[in-house]
Amino acid sequence: MKIRKAVLLIHGFAGGTYDMESLAWRLQKCLTLDVYQFTLPGHARKTSCTYKDWIQATEEKIETLIKYGYSDIYVVGHSMGGVLASYVASKYPQIKKVVLAAAAFKYIGEKENFSLKKTTSIINDYGLSEILFRGFERLSIGAVNEFAAFVKNYKDTPKKIKVPILIIQGMKDDIVPITSAEYIYDSVKSRIKGLIYLEKSNHDIFNGPQKGIINIRIEKFLLFDKINEPKEHI
Repeated sequence: MKIRKAVLLIHGFAGGTYDMESLAWRLQKCLTLDVYQFTLPGHARKTSCTYKDWIQATEEKIETLIKYGYSDIYVVGHSMGGVLASYVASKYPQIKKVVLAAAAFKYIGEKENFSLKKTTSIINDYGLSEILFRGFERLSIGAVNEFAAFVKNYKDTPKKIKVPILIIQGMKDDIVPITSAEYIYDSVKSRIKGLIYLEKSNHDIFNGPQKGIINIRIEKFLLFDKINEPKEHI
């Protein structure tokens, strides 16, 4: 009897489970993987919450999986979900592998990363209606401030990660800069680690033009520890 492993997908700021739907569908076909998703507090509709609520919700999901009997848990985090994934990976020994996609340890809202040119580029790239549709109108200013506080207070979590890790970064991402992925890569203590630069992708990695190939690469990493090169452009 094959031992089943749990994969927890953690979506990004203002996102929802649809953010990684294509990846979820692919991983659900794997006979040894059970795939789980959830919506963070305050993300389905505009309700008051703090970053501690996001942490607590994520911890509760991990602890529920442990209670179910999973001793091998993989976490995949996108954007702010990458920061959450890093945090739980640094805390729970049951988490054996981590995938961080456009993990927002650095982001456009920071002073050194903000510019009117970038803001205009984001609107041109994604479309204003798409940005609104993706959920930002459902979040309060307080939630945005909580996001900033969360990243600031937990920016050092990559330094505590020792398990195999795959880091993914879109080269056309105007929300999370490339330096964020490189910071993670340089900080983790993992013996097995890889950084994939996606030449044609923006922040919305799992719905972009390279979603097919990156979903395959994530699947191979989770199943076989497959990393082609330490740093790779595709």
